[in-house]
Amino acid sequence: MTTKTYNVPAISCGHCVATIERELKMVDGVQSVKAEQDGKRVTVQVENDNLLPEVERTLVEIGYPAE
Repeated sequence: MTTKTYNVPAISCGHCVATIERELKMVDGVQSVKAEQDGKRVTVQVENDNLLPEVERTLVEIGYPAE
């Protein structure tokens, strides 16, 4: 199990948080997702490190690229 936190400056409202959490939970191997509006952070827990590139690609695809 791996946990990683990303800085995501595009998070500006509760809708952003809901979208990110919904979309990332659909990625196979993602165990949990916590997006934070105030800190503009997304923390994901995945089964293994190999899944992190897919998480990062998904963030880009939905318009919330990580820095």
